[in-house]
Amino acid sequence: MSAAQSASPTSPARFNGTDSYVATDDLKLAVNAALTLQRPLLIKGEPGTGKTILAEEVARALGRPLLQWHIKSTTKAHQGLYEYDAVSRLRDSQLGDEKVRDIRNYIVQGTLWQAFQADEPVVLLIDEIDKADIEFPNDLLRELDRMEFHVYETRETIAARHRPLVIITSNNEKDLPDAFLRRCFFHYIRFPDRETMRDIVAVHYPHLKQDVLRAALDTFFALRDAPGLKKKPSTSELLDWLRLLLAEDATAAEIDAHTATAVPLMAGALLKNEQDVHLLERLAAMTRGGQRR
Repeated sequence: MSAAQSASPTSPARFNGTDSYVATDDLKLAVNAALTLQRPLLIKGEPGTGKTILAEEVARALGRPLLQWHIKSTTKAHQGLYEYDAVSRLRDSQLGDEKVRDIRNYIVQGTLWQAFQADEPVVLLIDEIDKADIEFPNDLLRELDRMEFHVYETRETIAARHRPLVIITSNNEKDLPDAFLRRCFFHYIRFPDRETMRDIVAVHYPHLKQDVLRAALDTFFALRDAPGLKKKPSTSELLDWLRLLLAEDATAAEIDAHTATAVPLMAGALLKNEQDVHLLERLAAMTRGGQRR
């Protein structure tokens, strides 16, 4: 029997969303499917659609600790298991330190090791897996399948005490290997429609005036629909922008006026490069020119 089979079974807990995170029915279904199947949940979607926050909210809803492994372009799979600090051991041996006799003093546990050895089931977030080398996902196949790995320096096998709920996020920057995809339950977070966005905003700003919300959403979705925009604003950027509008006590009329004649009010929260600012300025100028004819 493999460690994956012998590890303590997942409790029949279910994710039903939280009071601070608006989860669609299909997203809740995906989380619960991953719990039932005991497979990693692979979440894809545009940056800023709440993929990372999902793991935090799932952990909170299920009452589980959250362990996070944020992936960089230089990250290697073995770093999630453990690292052997040979440099420190060499230095200590030169200094005559007695602890060099036990190699375990130089084994640094990675996030997967911590998740496997936790005293209770945890939620393990592997964030932005597509940033790493293309071989990175394949290098984790056996460990995620069998819920165990071997430490060659100490000749011991680390097996999961409890199977963690593994949530893996990707911004779709590169394709993931088929062998890895077969082992995951997949869900793509679609960008929220206007009604869902209203629900999201209501969680964060429950007292926002409805006319201001209408004007802000008009501007936001018009930006996302603007042809040629290099970077479309995301949900997180909308929330930042609304915070600024509230701080400045902006009115719906002010928001509408700026949107119609130039770039949006405090556009720096929504637009992140000069090309998009120039594009909107040209579109606004064309609109004004057409209105004068």
